[in-house]
Amino acid sequence: MNDLPPYYFRVRDNGAAVFRLDVENRQRRIEMDQIAIINTNRGDYKPQSGYTLTDDDIAAIEEWLAARTKLNAHRDIDDIHRAIDQMNITTQWVQSKATDAQLEDITDRFLLAMHDLRSVLVRKKADRMTKSNGE
Repeated sequence: MNDLPPYYFRVRDNGAAVFRLDVENRQRRIEMDQIAIINTNRGDYKPQSGYTLTDDDIAAIEEWLAARTKLNAHRDIDDIHRAIDQMNITTQWVQSKATDAQLEDITDRFLLAMHDLRSVLVRKKADRMTKSNGE
């Protein structure tokens, strides 16, 4: 049991609860003491219950936060690539399999979502082009 890491990060929405693990007790049970809360959206962390974070605590938290931020960014772009694939699959379904009733059910919502996405993409592309031209 001594090969457990010194910290456990319980992932939750927008971050994690950080626990220090202790197995060096008389009962040889794993004790988990919550020492901090991490907010990945803001990129910060706060000690819990009056606990003062040590340099090792801070290093472990900052390492986890950097790794988690990178993982979340990777997941975000992966979700977008899947959405593009799903749009292609949807196009094929509309063209080859969809019934009139099914199309009636989804057409307006899909067209509005596509219009919204297109508007944002065009605006963002124009912003990038303006910046790259030095204006």
